[in-house]
Amino acid sequence: MIIEFIIAGIITGFFSGFFGIGGGTILVPILLYIGLDIKTAIGVSVTQMMISSMFGSFLNYKKGLLKINNGIFIGIGGSIGAIFSGILVNNLSDKMLGFLFLSILLFAIMKFFYAPHQTDKQEINNKLLFLLIGFIVGILAISVGVGGAVMITPILVGFLNYNLKKAVSLSLFFVVFSSTSGFISMSYDSYFFNDRYFYRY
Repeated sequence: MIIEFIIAGIITGFFSGFFGIGGGTILVPILLYIGLDIKTAIGVSVTQMMISSMFGSFLNYKKGLLKINNGIFIGIGGSIGAIFSGILVNNLSDKMLGFLFLSILLFAIMKFFYAPHQTDKQEINNKLLFLLIGFIVGILAISVGVGGAVMITPILVGFLNYNLKKAVSLSLFFVVFSSTSGFISMSYDSYFFNDRYFYRY
């Protein structure tokens, strides 16, 4: 199992770095394929995202791609929403979690396909709207083991008229907040309710 985890980490790290996402979209299916149940896969994925998103956001900031001002408000909303992720996972069946995961992927694919990657329209920068978007995405995304970048990026590009590169860097920064909060929430629920969020040998 250790070798499988290392291979999964390498694959996830490569693609998450290339596309600027937290990696849960890639890691969760891999973990399910190698035999983990979905709740354990979600816990492992959230842990991985917390580390990779911090490193990726640091690199984006050094390159000048990350503008923290707007990202803070999306991140705060994500942190608050992700607090409830442990409760949601605890009360949903494996089948419902799988359905939610596939729905999020379908939304992201459809929005990316139809949204223009370049636009002349002015960016929409509303702090309250950022908080609301972060809150909703934080609940849904962390509950299925994805950090939320796969949802935040299409929303920023398709609805708020953001440039794709800027949207990707903000989305990855969002994952820092959502995954950290989700990790704390799932750790708390795992400790007190003995759920299978984190793989135990």
